[in-house]
Amino acid sequence: MFEFGGWLLASVLLGPGTALVHPTLIAPGSDASHPSWRARSLSVYRFWRDLGYAVGALAAGLLADVFGAAWAIAAIGVLTFLSGVVVAIAMIERRQVDAVGTAR
Repeated sequence: MFEFGGWLLASVLLGPGTALVHPTLIAPGSDASHPSWRARSLSVYRFWRDLGYAVGALAAGLLADVFGAAWAIAAIGVLTFLSGVVVAIAMIERRQVDAVGTAR
């Protein structure tokens, strides 16, 4: 397994990776939400996302204890892929048409 240096490098790289991912995840939710309920939709998204961190960490730890780290990492990958499939199916792009009739 990794030595301390490998885990340290992974932790250091996690920061910029997270900084790149979070705005990318919030942008589609903002685009798909009407301004009158955008704040509420993003707060609901962030609640479930943050709850997923806590529950996911516990679940991954339990999976790693029972089946090993490789199984836990594979389960995280599968769940991440499946959540992307659900979003791709359920989140429909809605184009707005302005007063001139131009789609934006």
